[in-house]
Amino acid sequence: MNNNNELVQKDTIIKCIQNYVLLDDKIKELNSKTKELREKKNVFSKYICDYIDNNNVNKSIKISDGELKINERKDYTPLSYNFIEECLSEIIKDENKVSYIIDYLKEKREIKTSLEIKRVKKWFVV
Repeated sequence: MNNNNELVQKDTIIKCIQNYVLLDDKIKELNSKTKELREKKNVFSKYICDYIDNNNVNKSIKISDGELKINERKDYTPLSYNFIEECLSEIIKDENKVSYIIDYLKEKREIKTSLEIKRVKKWFVV
């Protein structure tokens, strides 16, 4: 009886692995197509934004299913330890205190661990 259960589990895990690989392949294909479409869209987006910016045109364009609004967006760089250290050094002249604060921040960061599947393809050299 136990042997039969092991066969069922083995068959189940094999099917799960096959489905995982199949879905992984489909996702990679879709991501590649999405990247290509995004790059083409960005070309049009840049052209439209440049045109509107250079010609002082209305920043709202009516289209068939709504409108396109051209907005200014600010993107902030991530807070890195180097950046924090530079800023702290500007207001705290004692390097030991700055180092202590940076080390403290690094130690207090929350660490989350989990299992993941990483697919590694074989590379054949001819």
